[in-house]
Amino acid sequence: MELLGFTTLALVVSVTCLGLLSVWTKMRTRGRLPPGPTPLPIIGNLLQLNLKDIPASLSKLAKEYGPVYTLYFGTSPTVVLHGYDVVKEALLQQGDEFLGRGPLPIIEDTHKGYGLIFSNGERWKVMRRFSLMTLRNFGMGKRSLEERVQEEARCLVEELQKTKAQPFDPTFILACAPCNVICSILFNDRFQYNDKTFLNLMDLLNKNFQQVNSVWCQMYNLWPTIIKYLPGKHIEFAKRLDGVKNFILEKVKEHQKSLDPANPRDYIDCFLSKVEEEKDNLKSEFHLENLAVCGSNLFTAGTETTSTTLRFGLLLLMKYPEVQAKVHEELDRVIGRHQPPSMKDKMKLPYTDAVLHEIQRYITLLPSSLPHAVVQDTKFRDYVIPKGTAVFPMLSSIMLDQKEFANPEKFDPGHFLDKNGCFKKTDYFVPFSLGKRACVGESLARMELFLFLTTLLQKFSMKSLVEPKDLDIKPITTGIINLPPPYKLCLVPR
Repeated sequence: MELLGFTTLALVVSVTCLGLLSVWTKMRTRGRLPPGPTPLPIIGNLLQLNLKDIPASLSKLAKEYGPVYTLYFGTSPTVVLHGYDVVKEALLQQGDEFLGRGPLPIIEDTHKGYGLIFSNGERWKVMRRFSLMTLRNFGMGKRSLEERVQEEARCLVEELQKTKAQPFDPTFILACAPCNVICSILFNDRFQYNDKTFLNLMDLLNKNFQQVNSVWCQMYNLWPTIIKYLPGKHIEFAKRLDGVKNFILEKVKEHQKSLDPANPRDYIDCFLSKVEEEKDNLKSEFHLENLAVCGSNLFTAGTETTSTTLRFGLLLLMKYPEVQAKVHEELDRVIGRHQPPSMKDKMKLPYTDAVLHEIQRYITLLPSSLPHAVVQDTKFRDYVIPKGTAVFPMLSSIMLDQKEFANPEKFDPGHFLDKNGCFKKTDYFVPFSLGKRACVGESLARMELFLFLTTLLQKFSMKSLVEPKDLDIKPITTGIINLPPPYKLCLVPR
């Protein structure tokens, strides 16, 4: 019996390996994929990757195989693009061919291809066009986006003043502010920072953002068809995603009772008006499932990315007090300590603007962007990439490029200043990615980061609990996103 069991197992393994080899052979013959390390059956090139720092592994492989190479994550081939020239060529010059969204099963299996970030084809085009137009219209409305952000910045300061210069962890409070801005856009309202519903929503968003880098989630993305049937953290992850969707659907029910299509109050009203307008179109993309997932996308991307950047930023300003002092001096000189900062001040604050850009460059929040995919068999340089193949454009390889930034591994605002101290633009600043798949909320995120950071620095000095030289600024995890290490600080009123 034992011999029979062993024989059966050996047969299953052999058939599986042959099947995988067959798939790889077909992919290689159907296209002409770039070179790369030889994959093993089932695990692909997993042995060549450090799951605690995948971007570093990808950069290391680029030194051996060049700026375009193929890597297998499990059984699926992925083309890695390393360096500004090759990423620009793909996402800008051949942008229509690299327009697809690559697989991220841990999220896809819940969102099922709906929404704004993980949709494809015509659905993606319709949702992105609608969302861009709606955000743009809010920017020109009775209460502009800038006014909403300024209002939330004031509320944030009031909340932070309650710390009375005592040590605290800024993770939660810094996430409340951008989350409330999204609440204002989605359903024309904001929450008090101690509201129980708000606290629950923040908990859902924060836990999933923290977990998306975990080894378990990465394993799920490699072998979703197997792991989805096993117990594990992916079940909790999916429940939290559903929790955010259900929160939005409750707000949708409230809006449906008071909807006036002639006077939309917010994103949900605008979407519901389109649902009514296209109710006879059986192929319409305007339905509640798309609305719920679009709202979830805006919440997650609009809250956690901005708050994590701010959290990293405060840590860096404590690490480099001389930089913080220069920002304080510039703010005092240009706008004083009582006039609320506004976007029109940005041109008059070159050093502060350079610091904000350097924070985003240095932390490279999304080192490899979100995965792209080619929408057709695509000729790229000397290769042919088969339709549907995932593509990783390495944003870290651009923002840490030594040819553009003299000391890429060092935090230095001088990277964005010319010899006269004026702000210096560069095409190598790509925290929001490039091309048509670039972040839909880029302009809002830029506004929030500027107004929140300047308002905080106008009112407070950031004090570390340890000597600045002893502060750890290395990401606690590096994968899809870079997350800062936990820390506490004191905010001393100025």
